[in-house]
Amino acid sequence: MANMTAAGHLVRHKLQVHFDTHECRPTEDEINGMADDADSLARQVGNFPVAELRVLIEQNTRSNEFTTKLTLILPGETLVTSDHDRVMHAAFERALGSLEDALKAYKDRLNQVEARRKAENGKIQELTPGTPIEPAALDAAAAAGDYPAFRAAVAAYEDPLRLRVGRWVERYPAVQAKMGRGLDTIDIVEAVFLDAFEGHPTRPPGVRYGEWLEGLIDPAVRAFEHHPDEELENVNMARSACAAAGPG
Repeated sequence: MANMTAAGHLVRHKLQVHFDTHECRPTEDEINGMADDADSLARQVGNFPVAELRVLIEQNTRSNEFTTKLTLILPGETLVTSDHDRVMHAAFERALGSLEDALKAYKDRLNQVEARRKAENGKIQELTPGTPIEPAALDAAAAAGDYPAFRAAVAAYEDPLRLRVGRWVERYPAVQAKMGRGLDTIDIVEAVFLDAFEGHPTRPPGVRYGEWLEGLIDPAVRAFEHHPDEELENVNMARSACAAAGPG
């Protein structure tokens, strides 16, 4: 269900949807109708720790056509589509269909990267914690919005994640070039834990926790490739919060 939180801003499931208009004033029913159409997209991005859809609608008064531009912002990736029509909703629907196709292609690329990695390893090696974790502690910390408690509960995954991240970074020369120069493997590991903390309540059922964590590595590395300063700031704020909380 859509919840209107501000003018032009709705939430579909976990997807943040922002509407911006130029030279036109859609009714609330029209905005809600387009948000309803975005439900399918919202479900498809539910496993991403961050997902934001920006909708720009412009009307050309000369041609009496509406142009709709959709921008889907995901961790480390931005997908953009657009379409135009004399009927606003028709332009939106076609642009949305193109965006879903682009999202599918992006997910296929991520899956191909994972398949290549497994082929290179010669066998599937599941990410396993050094010591058993307490699922109830993870659930409670995430529900309470307590990152220090969550970080302590998931700490047993830190060493295996370091190894996996260290190998994964080799696929991104721009990120690898920063290693040891203001960026370290543990920074990316911390970013993975932050994404896991935010996405924990909506993680897919039936998927082992280590497998799910491993799926967050590539988006985290991509985020450092595109927004290194912002990602480091988030990581350092998380560390400060953990330090302030003291030993668990």
